[in-house]
Amino acid sequence: MDVDAKPKVQQDDTDQVPVAAVAAGPIDAGQVFRWTVAAGFGLLVVILIALAVYSMQTLLVQMVVAVFIAVSLDPLVRWMIGRGMKRSQAVALIFVVTLLIVAGLVWLFAPDLMRQASALTTDFPGYIDNLRQRSPDLRSLENRFNLAPRIDQWVQTVPAKMSEQAISVSRQFLGALVSVLLVIVMTIYLMADLSRLRRGLVRLFPKRHRPQISEAVNLIIDKVGSYMIGNLLISGIAGVTAFIALSALGVPFALPLALIVAITDLIPLIGATLGAAICLIVSVATTDIWPTTILVAVFFLVYQQVENYVIAPRVLRNTVDISSVAVLFAALVGASILGVIGALLAIPVAAALKAIISDWIRDRDAEDSAAGAK
Repeated sequence: MDVDAKPKVQQDDTDQVPVAAVAAGPIDAGQVFRWTVAAGFGLLVVILIALAVYSMQTLLVQMVVAVFIAVSLDPLVRWMIGRGMKRSQAVALIFVVTLLIVAGLVWLFAPDLMRQASALTTDFPGYIDNLRQRSPDLRSLENRFNLAPRIDQWVQTVPAKMSEQAISVSRQFLGALVSVLLVIVMTIYLMADLSRLRRGLVRLFPKRHRPQISEAVNLIIDKVGSYMIGNLLISGIAGVTAFIALSALGVPFALPLALIVAITDLIPLIGATLGAAICLIVSVATTDIWPTTILVAVFFLVYQQVENYVIAPRVLRNTVDISSVAVLFAALVGASILGVIGALLAIPVAAALKAIISDWIRDRDAEDSAAGAK
């Protein structure tokens, strides 16, 4: 037996203090106070940022619109750069050409547009009387429910109400004009610096992810630009076609109605139907139901099918097709955030996101197939 061997000493478990308990220690009151102050300060910062964003919501909407216009025109700018022009020259040329086109359209159509729009509002009582003379069913309906006095009273107040609103409309027009000028200025600056801004956005991400981010940004710009330009072209075709059809059928106020059709056609899902409904209402109030109004209804029914299945697929062949459910969901989300403008902008964003996700899924499936083949 080894005499130098020392017996092992049994250590009491109660002598072992957990390391976590020693490290943590009792919570100091001053530490709790500092945590509370930090949390309160963070909450205050969040509230101040939310208030600042809310107070600048109009400016933010204008900036969003300017960004989408700049992105929409960027494919045209890059096409002109590929033909040997500098970016500043391409932006200036696009701005000058757009200004000349708008000025020419105003000079050609503004007098007739104002005259017809004024006649449409001031002569409204006469249209109601003409409608009563042509429609026995309307007269019997008014007599049965005693609606004629109420309708006459309301019709007589329309011109007076519009006169009272003239000053308010003028102020709103001036405000809208200032907003349009601000959007134009921001759009020009964004178009001039879009390539540099795009590179700066990509550099915000880690270097290993920059190629994928750059590809995604370029895809979004291409899809959004193609969609917006194509949508404007489709709306222009709708307006011109509606003007030709309404003029041929003898419907009054063909020019302002065609302008309404072109504008409403920009609205996703319901825009074309809304413009057609307005034209039908004016046609009922100003022309015979048969054959004029019936032919107007047939025209819009046929044209919407042609637009959906012939014009739109050809014009938007470079954009991404998305399902009707996705279009509806994107339009509703965009409308809830930014109204009609949000509904217009949401669909190209959804199409670009679908393109990115589709490419990612295709690359992943290709990698899985290559891994399985090994």
